[in-house]
Amino acid sequence: MSIRLACAAFSISATCYRYQPRLSDENAEIADWLMRLTETHRRWGFGLCFLYLRNVKGFGWNHKRVYRIYRELELNLRIKPRKRLRRKIPDKLAKPPEAINQIWSMDFMHDQLSDGRGFRLFNVIDDYNREGLGIEVDLSLPSARVIRSLEQIIEWRGKPKSIRCDNGPEYISGPLTAWAEKHGITLQYIQPGKPQQNAYVERYNRTVRTDWLSQCLFESIADVQNAATEWLWTYNNERPNMALGGITPKQKLGIAA
Repeated sequence: MSIRLACAAFSISATCYRYQPRLSDENAEIADWLMRLTETHRRWGFGLCFLYLRNVKGFGWNHKRVYRIYRELELNLRIKPRKRLRRKIPDKLAKPPEAINQIWSMDFMHDQLSDGRGFRLFNVIDDYNREGLGIEVDLSLPSARVIRSLEQIIEWRGKPKSIRCDNGPEYISGPLTAWAEKHGITLQYIQPGKPQQNAYVERYNRTVRTDWLSQCLFESIADVQNAATEWLWTYNNERPNMALGGITPKQKLGIAA
């Protein structure tokens, strides 16, 4: 039986039967963007890639179309499922800030160089738009370095009304508390053993670790500082933030202005 007769028997158009979809130039462009994004940002899943293309680059592609190409390229992140633990209801966070420089959050992170020496990172963010204000890296970061880092940020950002932090020795030290009192800044200490009360910077710390800190093996403090500075610009200007509705911290800052 010929194809024409078979199509007539099943009420199928012969043109429809012979049609073969072809990858359009636009689909090729989508695939190229997805390949470059996942190569540059290895921890970005489909959500961040799509929000970057839509909100940062301004492409109007439908999310189903982009996801279909994403799946065809087999770019899905393989995430090991974690055992879900039953926990008590966490304490409610304070009311989110409604403007910049109302509340900053600061915290330390720890890691190691390739030679085994430990180093620290001092992270500061603005809770309003989740903007990373600074990452200071060194083998040791006493209270004097914390004060110097905060003063450098204040020079271009302005003074915050309060700063949320834990009860680490650098934060409860006399020099930092005296500096804060002198500048009219309130230090909001969270309860011991309650890191969820400083959830904004804790979530930021996780992004720092998964996006770049755990991706590379660094040989010197200068290498870590350079990587931190480069990533911080990308985080603020190009990385969509789910907590902000899929826009970047800088876009949130622009809307507020």
